[in-house]
Amino acid sequence: MNQDLSTYYNDRAREYDKVYEIPDEQEDLIKSAVLFQNIFADKSVLEIACGTGYWTEKISKTANSIFATDINEIVIDIARTRKFNSNVVFQVADMNCLSIDKKFDGLFGGFIWSHILLQDLDNFLLRLKDLLNENAKIAFIDSKQVEGTNHDRKRITRIDQYGNTFQTRTLENGTTHEVLKNFPSKQFLTDKLLQISTEVEIIELEHYWIATSKTNGEKIRK
Repeated sequence: MNQDLSTYYNDRAREYDKVYEIPDEQEDLIKSAVLFQNIFADKSVLEIACGTGYWTEKISKTANSIFATDINEIVIDIARTRKFNSNVVFQVADMNCLSIDKKFDGLFGGFIWSHILLQDLDNFLLRLKDLLNENAKIAFIDSKQVEGTNHDRKRITRIDQYGNTFQTRTLENGTTHEVLKNFPSKQFLTDKLLQISTEVEIIELEHYWIATSKTNGEKIRK
């Protein structure tokens, strides 16, 4: 069983967009897209783990520009086939060691928070904050644990010593992967984002949570 997350998403690339076709989640997706379009209107946005570009396309309708990154070239190739309304640049890059010579007015991460090890979150957020201007807007979206869905708590197959939770998933090509998938509480999200930003708001939809905030000039809180 493969435990490498980048390999999982590389293998999943051609089937990934099916997650955006689930009937019960369409209302949440529409609400989320409108929210992000409002948040990032006229902003220069850094998008991490852009995947196949679903959110890139939505946000591009109002953003001034988007610098979209992902570690897997195959998903970026798919993303480039979408239609964009603003200046979008894609780059194959590891979000854990981004080397960019500019700062941005916005940061977006779609369905990536859950794939960050709990013990790595503080440093992960600090590195991203270094790429943002003061008063930049931040937004993350990810899955909630909903009974009867792919994210039912019953699908967790392992919990490690740090409290990270894992699922075992089988792809259409037959490969099996152990995938890190954490489900943070509202308070946990708030506490983490307050370390790098202010005005934290957590929005709970039926299937997703959304966290938004704004950077300030202060260092991480201890």
